[in-house]
Amino acid sequence: MVRALFRRRPGLWIVALVLLAAIAGGIWWKLAHWRPDRTDFPVQGVWLTGNEGAVSIPELPGDGASFAYVTASQGARGRNDGFTQTMEAARKAGMQVGAVHRYDPCVRADLQSANFVTVVPRDADLLAPAVLLDGSGEDCRPRVRSAELESELVVFLNQIEMHASKRAVLAPSASFEAEYHFGARAERKLWLARDWLQPEYAGRPWEMWTANSALHASTVDGSVHWVVARP
Repeated sequence: MVRALFRRRPGLWIVALVLLAAIAGGIWWKLAHWRPDRTDFPVQGVWLTGNEGAVSIPELPGDGASFAYVTASQGARGRNDGFTQTMEAARKAGMQVGAVHRYDPCVRADLQSANFVTVVPRDADLLAPAVLLDGSGEDCRPRVRSAELESELVVFLNQIEMHASKRAVLAPSASFEAEYHFGARAERKLWLARDWLQPEYAGRPWEMWTANSALHASTVDGSVHWVVARP
C-alpha cells in the first residue's frame, strides 16, 4: 500500500528524503554541539591537540572553557613549536594550562622524557602533565612486549613527574587499556575518553573525561576536544 502510494505520487519520495535529511541534520547538530550539563560538571575545558583549525584562544573562556590542555610533544622528536605561545595566550585569557605528551611505545623512555622537558618549562603553575597512551608495542619493530613497555612507561612517568613536581595524569585509550590494563593498576589519576557517555573501561573512576572529541564551537575553525573534570 505504501509503495503504491509513492508510485502514484512520486513527489512524496522527495518530501520523505527532505524530512530524513532534516532529522539526520538535527541529530548531527545536537551531537556536534553537545557538552555535559554544567550543573553536573562545572569545570570544563578543551584539549588542543594541534589538529584543529584556527582557535580564538581569548574567546575560549566565553565558550565555557576554564582550562586548556595543549599537546606539547610526541615520542622522541615530535614537538609543538607553538606550545609556549599557546600557553601564554591561554593564561592571559584566564585559563589554567597543562601539557600533553603522546607516548610512543616503540621509543625509549629517556628519549621521550628529554623531548618533553625541552618543550615544557618547569613551572609550578602548570596543571599536572597528561600522557596519552594509544599505541601498541605489538606494532613496534622489534616488538615491545608488555612487561618491557610497562617498565619503560614507568621510567618515563617518573622522569617527567620529577620535572613537573606533580603526578602525571594517564590518558589511555580504550584499546590500550584493553590490551595492557595499565590504567586500572596505576596509582595515578585517569583521563578517559568516550563521546557523549561516561567511560568506564579502566575499571575505576576517571578524573577527566573527553566528553566530545569533535565539539563544534564558535571559537574554533572546525572542531575541538571538549573535556570535563570530575567535581
